[in-house]
Amino acid sequence: MTQFSLRHLARPALERPAGIKPPLLVLLHGYGSNEEDLFSLAPYLDERWVIVSARGPITLSPGAYAWFRIAFVGGWTETAGAGAPFSVDVAGADESCRLLIQFIEDAARAYDADPRRVFLLGFSQGASISLRALLSAPDKVAGVAAMSGFLLPTEDLSPAQRTALAGKPVMLTHGTDDDIVPIALGRQARETLSALPLALDWREYPMRHQITDESLDDVSQWLSRQVSRRLINN
Repeated sequence: MTQFSLRHLARPALERPAGIKPPLLVLLHGYGSNEEDLFSLAPYLDERWVIVSARGPITLSPGAYAWFRIAFVGGWTETAGAGAPFSVDVAGADESCRLLIQFIEDAARAYDADPRRVFLLGFSQGASISLRALLSAPDKVAGVAAMSGFLLPTEDLSPAQRTALAGKPVMLTHGTDDDIVPIALGRQARETLSALPLALDWREYPMRHQITDESLDDVSQWLSRQVSRRLINN
């Protein structure tokens, strides 16, 4: 029996082409939430995915978890970017990222998914840790949909990392009226990531810190295109 590094919920692929391992989609919740939150999106996502929704390893209170701690007044010296209303525990984020990478490997094996076709879908803090995982371990992550997140402070990437990122699909979505993670942080992430050899897609919506029907529909369609493209090129 597999010993997972993270607690989670799982849904098997409901549509599975014969002879092909299904892709894996890992859902990562925001600060103070849990694995049940984004798992509620599963019915709206392509049935060809194996879907797992992971719980952040940091307990804030019963039923409330995080991927890294944040401070709104003082706290850690590393901020999430210019104008950010909070600071972040980058060391804690890196430890969560290490656990996430291990979880990806274990989940792909346990649920018989294709380890070459692992995508991450994160909201808010989950979006930030998704992007962190992609940049730090591009050989483990095929692509990312990051909703209403920000980019954690990142050291310069090595030439090998940049090469491994070439063509990786990334979708960023953000609300222009976001009062938790300001749109400026999303745009900073877009600017930084656009300098990398990624296949980057950016969408803004007239919304706050939330997932609307419109943004979810766009992300769902984008993810379906990634499934189709990778099954054709299997």
